[in-house]
Amino acid sequence: MIKVKQMEDKRVNLSISDGNEFFAHEVSINFNPTQFIMDFKCITPRVDPRVRDGPTLALKHNVILTDPYHTKRIAELLNEVVKRYEKEFGRIEKPKSIELLEKKAKSEGKIEEDRSIPVYFG
Repeated sequence: MIKVKQMEDKRVNLSISDGNEFFAHEVSINFNPTQFIMDFKCITPRVDPRVRDGPTLALKHNVILTDPYHTKRIAELLNEVVKRYEKEFGRIEKPKSIELLEKKAKSEGKIEEDRSIPVYFG
């Protein structure tokens, strides 16, 4: 027979920080032997009347560091969720506007074959 000591009920206060919403236009992913570094970026053109010598970009970063095991689990989960999304809503395809932009950039020699780049200044 195993005796289990009963613990008294205790109240625990929990503070939750929801963080801020963040739309990522880009992500860079790097790694070292112990972690993966995912740098999500939001790049927004700004109009600043004080600056007269060129456009202004606002750049925000949210960096997430994970160990290799959890990074693999995230990749598996993303794959599963994308499959469910496509089953419900149809195949996710590259927008025509991006295809046209990439075709134009390739013809102008701005990008290499099979590589897309963000274009912020038109």
